[in-house]
Amino acid sequence: MAFYTQGGISMHDFMIIGSGPAGVSAALTAQARDLSFLWFGSPDLSIKIEKAERIRNYPGLPDVTGEEMRRTFQQQIKDAGIRITPERINAVYSMGSHYAASAGQKIYESKAILLATGIETAKPIPGETELLGKGVSYCATCDGFLKKQKNIAVICTSPKFNSEIDYLAGIASALTLFTTYKGDGSPASNITHHLGLPSEILGTDRVQAISYQGQETPVDGVFILRESISPAVLLKGLEMQGSHIQVDRAQKTNLPGCYAAGDCTGRPYQYAKAAGEGNVAVHSILEYLSSKVL
Repeated sequence: MAFYTQGGISMHDFMIIGSGPAGVSAALTAQARDLSFLWFGSPDLSIKIEKAERIRNYPGLPDVTGEEMRRTFQQQIKDAGIRITPERINAVYSMGSHYAASAGQKIYESKAILLATGIETAKPIPGETELLGKGVSYCATCDGFLKKQKNIAVICTSPKFNSEIDYLAGIASALTLFTTYKGDGSPASNITHHLGLPSEILGTDRVQAISYQGQETPVDGVFILRESISPAVLLKGLEMQGSHIQVDRAQKTNLPGCYAAGDCTGRPYQYAKAAGEGNVAVHSILEYLSSKVL
């Protein structure tokens, strides 16, 4: 199926968010069925795959390391001519007739969407969920300009976000940085770096301060830069079962046109299970798109 434009923005059949086995399987199936799709994730695919010591129950790849599986997936994707868009999706919005996904200041649109985001292992920092949208943000380039010449805090779990830290340091008056890795990666003189995570984000209607090792630092905003965002935060109104997206056997969520596959739908956290769900989800999306045409 071909994509068309709506208001100057390309409208694809669907988007895939996530590049683990579920995302890989979905992309290959979509390509085979001639669907127009965007695939967001990392060209390196999944850290979970890469770090797996040994995989013994994946059909066609007996007794391989995670690195060997990753290279096989990458080669198959390359041979199929499929492109991964290396954008981090910060938010997804249901627009009624379609979905919009935000990546920084860019907006992408599609008729349906597949969430293959994996499982979020990091627990929210106390105050994070309550103050989301009230000074807490997951997107530096979306909301950074709102904190120009203000005191902010940044919580970062990966050096890959160093460019976003630099961007925020250039905007803020002072930046208090908390990382889970050594080195802040930035030469900016207005950064105070702490190795470790804060214990709480403080505030009532707005962010007011951040607590670390018993000391409170007044801040006007907190930016949290993680590898993944909880699906419930990513897409408002999504029905969850604990920390997992609730789906039926067709991988449908409670939102029309929204599907989920892989670890984000629950146990077992197995590569074969994730790949199967990615395939099922695309066939369900095909049925959904066909019903919209009628």
